[in-house]
Amino acid sequence: MTHTVAIQMDHVSTIGIEGDSTFVMALEAQKRGYKLFHYEPQGLSLSNGRVIAAGQTLEVRPEKGNHFTLGEYQTIDLETDSDVVLLRQDPPFDMSYITTTHLLEMVHPKTLVVNDPKEVRNAPEKIFVTKFPDFMPPTLITRDRDQVRAFRKEHKDIIVKPLFGNGGAGVFHIKPDDENLTVVLEMFEAQSRDPIIVQAYLKDVRSGDKRIILIDGEIAGATNRVPQEGEARSNMHVGGQPEKSQLTDREREICAVLGPELKKRGLLFVGIDVIGGMMTEINVTSPTGLQEINRFDDVCLEADIWDAIEKKL
Repeated sequence: MTHTVAIQMDHVSTIGIEGDSTFVMALEAQKRGYKLFHYEPQGLSLSNGRVIAAGQTLEVRPEKGNHFTLGEYQTIDLETDSDVVLLRQDPPFDMSYITTTHLLEMVHPKTLVVNDPKEVRNAPEKIFVTKFPDFMPPTLITRDRDQVRAFRKEHKDIIVKPLFGNGGAGVFHIKPDDENLTVVLEMFEAQSRDPIIVQAYLKDVRSGDKRIILIDGEIAGATNRVPQEGEARSNMHVGGQPEKSQLTDREREICAVLGPELKKRGLLFVGIDVIGGMMTEINVTSPTGLQEINRFDDVCLEADIWDAIEKKL
């Protein structure tokens, strides 16, 4: 049977095909004979009780600079005209993002949405992880400056970052002798009403920040991301270098506890971040890392994802 896969994503022209996970997921779906439909989040609407998406048919190919072809604009009914919706736009996890999860929840599970939009909404990356405190570094979520200062007094070396950010944007390493904490807090307060997240600095980040992929609650693979010299962030968006990696016993313990909860919630494709045996984030919105693990381990994780999706179909 030919299925139609609607992909809610940032415009396909903006992605880098050498590392983008959505691209290889689309490529694998196309190899399996599925029809692809591409739409951006602003193309999603609720009209007279129907959840519709304005976008274009999509063909993809692994050719840098020539990786896609789009058809003419059209509007489809996501409940009747598609079998799967991939929820793959990048954060920020703002009210626009949250609204799309409410709309997609109206068609799920008749049309399978990956990941489950209700659970994506209920599991912000840096808040969901706090359900597993035994596996986390000391963490504070607040807008109260006095709480931040008290946390810093206790832990000395800290990381301050936006609660709903991504890709390493807005992440500050505040050392014990750094005089810029107040300026950083003022900047966050001017930009948003959201709380911030503050964590004890993990010096093991110099050895890497491990991205572990779980598919339907099971370990699928991992890659270590090593920050550049003089950089506290290991995200590949800001120059972190991936390297082949094996899981430690501690990391397997984390996954054994986390996996059943992910499976229960319908969070089929998840990437967790672990530094020195401490989990810092659970990425459920638009996880990345497939291509790096594929290259290091000679696997095809996007095929494993589609196998898991097909079981649910």
